[in-house]
Amino acid sequence: MGAPDHRASARSVGPVACSVLTVSDSRTEASDESGRLIQRLVAEAGHRVAGYELIRNEPRQIEAAVRRFLDDPPQCLIVTGGTGAGRRDITVETVTPLLEKILPGFGELFRWLSYQEIGTAAMLSRALLGIAGGKPICCLPGSAAAVTLGLEKLLLPELAHLVWGASH
Repeated sequence: MGAPDHRASARSVGPVACSVLTVSDSRTEASDESGRLIQRLVAEAGHRVAGYELIRNEPRQIEAAVRRFLDDPPQCLIVTGGTGAGRRDITVETVTPLLEKILPGFGELFRWLSYQEIGTAAMLSRALLGIAGGKPICCLPGSAAAVTLGLEKLLLPELAHLVWGASH
């Protein structure tokens, strides 16, 4: 069964319920442009926003939020923030041990597309996609441009296919 057949089977998934998690030491719900952008793009793509949370860049808070997601019905978690090279950027280190599978192509494609837009600074991104508990978890940088690129060019076009594949 090839990708076209998988995509055809994935249509049975219907709209995907997505939770949004912003990881930031400086943003508030009022200033969380990327969190709002994710919610808007998910809805515009015909999917459903099932929840939203903003937490600090603290390992215990990130892990607890991911575990809450895994215990709840939403089918996909989209995380923004904490993926850079800074000392406080710990999203990837915290989420990775919770994943059963890592899909490295997502980060590779994200950096390749990002390179075309911003040049060599793309190598500082640690965008991540993996599967935990049969559910995709996508970690994106905190900028609106990165969220737009990651969602519009990569995640949303394959979201139903990804959810279907993760559950089979």
